[in-house]
Amino acid sequence: MEEVIHQEKSEQGWQHPKGKKVDAKAVPIHEVPQGYEKRTATPDHEFNRVLGGGIVPGSLVLLGGEPGIGKSTLMLQIALALTDQKILYLSGEESINQIRMRAARLGMSQAPHLYLMAETNTDAVFRQTRTLRPDLLIVDSVQTLQSELLDSAAGSISQIRECAGEMQRFAKDTRTPVFLIGHITKDGTLAGPKLLEHMVDTVVQFEGDRNYGYRILRSVKNRYGSTSELGIYEMQNNGLREVSNPSEILLSQRDENLSGVTVSATLEGMRPLLIEVQALVSNSSYGTPQRTANGFDLRRMNMLLAVIEKRLGFRLGTKDVFVNIAGGLRINEPATDLALICAILSSHEDTAIPQNVCFAAETGLSGEIRPVVRVENRISEAEKLGFKKVYVSRYNMKGLDTSRFGIEIVPVGTLEEIYRLLF
Repeated sequence: MEEVIHQEKSEQGWQHPKGKKVDAKAVPIHEVPQGYEKRTATPDHEFNRVLGGGIVPGSLVLLGGEPGIGKSTLMLQIALALTDQKILYLSGEESINQIRMRAARLGMSQAPHLYLMAETNTDAVFRQTRTLRPDLLIVDSVQTLQSELLDSAAGSISQIRECAGEMQRFAKDTRTPVFLIGHITKDGTLAGPKLLEHMVDTVVQFEGDRNYGYRILRSVKNRYGSTSELGIYEMQNNGLREVSNPSEILLSQRDENLSGVTVSATLEGMRPLLIEVQALVSNSSYGTPQRTANGFDLRRMNMLLAVIEKRLGFRLGTKDVFVNIAGGLRINEPATDLALICAILSSHEDTAIPQNVCFAAETGLSGEIRPVVRVENRISEAEKLGFKKVYVSRYNMKGLDTSRFGIEIVPVGTLEEIYRLLF
């Protein structure tokens, strides 16, 4: 005889309020009921932009980021600001007293619409949701949840997958938006199985440099909006502050012209940004020259260095080259190519480029200056910030109405041409 321990489980994960499974059937697309497109806009405009316009009913959003970057603070601020919604904040890492202390630091300790719960068992959570019927559920964090359906420890791959699946069924059945705060690994990826990112509707990364006070909210996956949008915040003593004009903080205030510094008119989603590109070219002290890029793709930088050597004749193979994007921002847009090349040439020649000049163009392997998309928005942003001259590709001039801009637009076609104009 073999002894078997049998456990009675009253409730197993999320169950439909009717208590039975509804048989699914195929319906024509025009008979599908509408309503999912009605978003809930939060008072945080940066948060709305990243989500695609607001919170979608029944959506499952995963927010990831490094420890201490401000994930819990951001979600608590959103919860405190949505005063017309009944919100349940589930914490598996902090006590409700700690959350209350953070809310008091944010200046909003009186919030009768916000309910706090320190619990990790999913069955207890869903029993509370049946009683409370919240309009929004925040889980901090998904790695702390534990389902009674599995015997493994919290944070394991099977537990994360099962708990996220229960949260997904709860969100879809009740049309209640659920925000899951997730941990990341030491290499910067979200902890847990890759299936977790496939299950959720939106994956948002909250990132930033601890040496800077600015935080960037970036959409990685979004079934309800664009994945190229970002929001910028400034960390202060009383919480996170929205930065409505990020170009001003990404440009350092310089009293005099310095070599190796240029300004690039980039684009993140629908938002134009003017960023400062810094480069330093020096003689190599070792046998192998160093190549370092902070905020820029190192492989693309090496490609651009090869273009400079081949098309302009500069011997940079024996030089150390360091590149930095000011403000702790990471840029992946090709429109930064021309600004980076000009910054490298400026440092190599030790000749400063005027502060009121910016660049917006991509560079090809043959040394041609290639056009970029939505050049009108980039030019308008540069003009608004007081720049006097912008260098663009001559192929962007077709159909461009230059009469409506008060800034001088200089079209260029090759690297040799822009080198003659600048140096």
